Amino acid sequence: MKEKIQKTLKSSETEDWLDLHVVRPLCYYFAVAFAKFDIHPNTVTIMSMIIGAGSALLFAHGCFVYEGTTGLIYNIAAVVLLCLADILDCTDGQLARMTGKKSPLGRILDGVAGFTWFVPIYIALVWRFYLHHDIEFQWLGIENTEQNTWIATAVVFVLGIISGVWGMAGQQRLADYYIQVHLFFLKGEKGAELDNSVDVERKYQAMTPENSSWAERYFQKSYIGYTKKQEAVTPQFQRLMKTLKEKFGASASDIPEGLRKEIHDASLPVIFWNGLLTFNFRSLWFFIFCLLDVPALNFLWEIFIMGALYFYVNRRHETFCKRINDKISE
Repeated sequence: MKEKIQKTLKSSETEDWLDLHVVRPLCYYFAVAFAKFDIHPNTVTIMSMIIGAGSALLFAHGCFVYEGTTGLIYNIAAVVLLCLADILDCTDGQLARMTGKKSPLGRILDGVAGFTWFVPIYIALVWRFYLHHDIEFQWLGIENTEQNTWIATAVVFVLGIISGVWGMAGQQRLADYYIQVHLFFLKGEKGAELDNSVDVERKYQAMTPENSSWAERYFQKSYIGYTKKQEAVTPQFQRLMKTLKEKFGASASDIPEGLRKEIHDASLPVIFWNGLLTFNFRSLWFFIFCLLDVPALNFLWEIFIMGALYFYVNRRHETFCKRINDKISE
């Protein structure tokens, strides 16, 4: 059974302990059930998006401090729903590899699923702060007046935008990119989904109402911006890929084995820290803040602590890419 599960994974190197030993085995059984009923992976992704976004209705409630046992139940249910959404989001990829039903749209949907969850969730957290903020006001010594409530809520709203757009979205976008980069040098093109904006835009230009649906064209167009943002924050990696292509060819198999191993070995320790930018570590703190009835602190956590981790991972990856590029450019 362990071998069957392994075959549905991208690579054990890109999974953290919880994913490898708990989440992925559970997803495998979900995938087997979905395959039995011939459910498409994209359908599973859309299910995860709906369930994750739906959890926002429950996260909008205060927890035990403000709403007692009922609030605690609401928040625990919200945690369960968001975890279920993540499980389904992981299941779609294993189901696609199990059944061979891979598609460009599936790759795009998988990349935006997390954003679909957290946009309504973050809006719900701002509303929750507007209703329940006694703890924060007491910490800061702020008088609980209507005017102060509106001012503080506006500040939290801005923090939520920064946390969502620059924090969670940017951090997970980079984490996803580095996973695909690692897989490219480990398994080659067939084992990775390392897209570049030029190819993505070319595919979009070739799409017409006759050969694609409006949804496919919409997501493909949005994916252009997604890949451009990944490339914008990884200039040294882009230079390395350009050098490799000029010297050896476009395929990963054209790169000398020793050089591929050198890049892989340099990437491996970065992947550990990169994993902390993904769902498990991030959501653990989010759940803690919500259950402690101070969810607005999650915005500060993502901006400053997770932001520092983002810069560390990005700097470390860019550093070894520059070193290897300088070496092979001599």
